[in-house]
Amino acid sequence: MTDIHDHDWQLFKGDGQARRPDLPTAPPWRRFSGEQGAGGRPYLIGARETHIVNAALHLRRPLLVTGHPGSGKSSLAHALAHELGLGRVLRWPINSRSTLQDALYRYDAIGRLRETTLSRDRGEAEPGIGTYIRLGPLGTALAHRGRPRVLLVDELDKGDVDLPNDLLAAFEDGEFEIPELARLPEEQSAVDVLTEDNGEHVRVERGRALCREFPVVVITSNGERDFPPAFLRRCVRLDLPEPDRDRLRDIVAAHLGAEGLAQAEDLLEVFENRRVAGELATDQLLNAVFLRVGGVDTDADGLLDAVLHRLGRTV
Repeated sequence: MTDIHDHDWQLFKGDGQARRPDLPTAPPWRRFSGEQGAGGRPYLIGARETHIVNAALHLRRPLLVTGHPGSGKSSLAHALAHELGLGRVLRWPINSRSTLQDALYRYDAIGRLRETTLSRDRGEAEPGIGTYIRLGPLGTALAHRGRPRVLLVDELDKGDVDLPNDLLAAFEDGEFEIPELARLPEEQSAVDVLTEDNGEHVRVERGRALCREFPVVVITSNGERDFPPAFLRRCVRLDLPEPDRDRLRDIVAAHLGAEGLAQAEDLLEVFENRRVAGELATDQLLNAVFLRVGGVDTDADGLLDAVLHRLGRTV
C-alpha cells in the first residue's frame, strides 16, 4: 500500500516548485477518444429496466429517466447510441434559460447582414441564407435523414415550467417551421442548412423541417419537479434504482476487473453505510476503488472522506 505522502503519489506537492511528472493513466471512465459518447464502456442495468428501455424504442416514445444523481441517467443515452450504432449523441443540457427555439435552430441575422454588405461592396454574389441557419440538437434529431439519432434532453426539471409542453408539441408534430425560410420565394424553396454535426447539412423544403424517423429520446430528471400529465402520458417512464451490493460488485468488476473487485469489499461496506438516498453516487465508489487498486492508502488523512463526500451537503 502506497503511503499518501509517497513522492510517486504526490504529483502536486504544494511547494511552488515547477516539475514535469509523468501523469498516471486515467480511470477507464475518464479516458477520451476525441469522440463524444461512452464508447464501449460497460453500462449495467437490470432486466426490468432493460425491458422498459426496449418498450420506448418499439413505441417510438421519449424515455423519461429519473433517479438520484450519479445513477447513470445520462450515460444511458450514450449506451443506447453505442449499442444501436446510432452515432454521436445529440445533447441538450437544460437550464432556466433554455427555450425550445434554441434547441430547434439558430439564425445569425447579424452575420448574414454583415457578409451580404461586404459581398455587395466587392461585387460578389450574396451568400445563401442556409449558411446562417444552424439546427440545434432537437432540430438536428428531428430533421436527420439517416438512421434515427439519440437525443439527450438532460435535466428537464431545471427548465421553465412551460418547457415540457413546448417540447411535447415538437415531438407530437414531428416537424417544425423555420420562418426565415418559409418567407423565401418559390424558386428558393429548398435550402441546405447546417446541423449540430460539424460540416453536415440537411435540406429544408418550404421552410418546414419534417421528421422521417422519430429519434431515440432520453429525457433525464432528478425528480425536482412534477411534469404535466399530458407530457407524462406520452413518455415511457424509467426510474433507475440505487444499485444493491451485488450490482455494485458487478459495476466494479466491469470497470476495474477482478483486481478491483478483490480490493473493494471493505470500500463497498463503507459506501453502503454512508449512502443516504441521493447523497452518494456509484462513480464515487469507483473512484475510491481505483485509487486503492493504484496502491494509494485511501484511509489516510481524510482522503476517503473527500472521495465519498455526500452530494446533498455543502461545506
